[in-house]
Amino acid sequence: MGYKVVVAGATGNVGREMLNILAEREFPVDEITALASRKSLGTEVSFGDKTLKCKDLDTFDFTGWDIALFAIGSDATKIYAPRAAVAGCVVIDNSSLYRYDSDVPLIVPEVNADAIFGYAKKNIIANPNCSTAQMVVALKPLHDRATIKRVVVSTYQSVSGAGKEGMDELWDQTKAVYNPVQEVPPKKFQKQIAFNVIPQIDVFLDSGETKEEWKMVAETKKILDPKIKVTATCVRVPVFVGHSEAINIEFEDFLDWQEAQDILREAPGIMLIDKREPGGYITPIECVGEYATYVSRVRQDSTIDNGLTLWCVSDNLRKGAALNAVQIAELLGSRVLKKG
Repeated sequence: MGYKVVVAGATGNVGREMLNILAEREFPVDEITALASRKSLGTEVSFGDKTLKCKDLDTFDFTGWDIALFAIGSDATKIYAPRAAVAGCVVIDNSSLYRYDSDVPLIVPEVNADAIFGYAKKNIIANPNCSTAQMVVALKPLHDRATIKRVVVSTYQSVSGAGKEGMDELWDQTKAVYNPVQEVPPKKFQKQIAFNVIPQIDVFLDSGETKEEWKMVAETKKILDPKIKVTATCVRVPVFVGHSEAINIEFEDFLDWQEAQDILREAPGIMLIDKREPGGYITPIECVGEYATYVSRVRQDSTIDNGLTLWCVSDNLRKGAALNAVQIAELLGSRVLKKG
């Protein structure tokens, strides 16, 4: 006996990836439905070797459905997630709407699986920000060993984090560089993204941080440990898929870089690729389509007593969004619903 599963936002980058991963991981599905806005009604999407026609999210009745994976943005989620939850369907939401709600668990299964039992307060589970998800997967096993005091992270985030419009803008601007008669001014991003980097993701706050930077701080504390101090600089780079992060960590206790490598090598969800030679590390183009969070460049930070620095790369459409949501669904099934 399997689950009745809904994917809302099935025509978007993340929604399509959710369907792909549900099929790839052979999630025990009895019945599956793809939902989208009315303008996408009838649009066909793939689920394994099947083709699904999108139904109208606005008129859909969630009664009798077990799990709904949402990839529709905060505004729409505010309308439809409570509707699904009241109907008895557990919502796993990829937007930022519920991440900071104390009654909604924010989950990365490799890090805080036990938080799954908190779903019952609202029948909603939040999926973290893409840049946070990969970072906490890398931090968790190190935190368990030596207790993290402080994290300084600089991100190099791909344009797919801004959706199809972001990917199209990079593509169109890149072509325009080689065909100067065609000008493509910035629309999705604040400045030209092609052959450039932009130190702004989301809006600015009064503190001088951007909302993306604030998210990384708040989410790391909620998922991993509220005592950890975090500061982030989030940068958009001209890469289509795959977020990269340079992470500097200060621990309570000393942790040798070689022991850190050993810990990471055995940790769930992590692939350590770390040879101290040219090319002995992972770049974003190599992680596309992969499940793992990759860690490279593990080394001691000699400027503090108990410091390490590392490089972390992951497919943001997978671990940063769709894969993590499906892993939450698997966790919900195995620990709570127990049908599959």
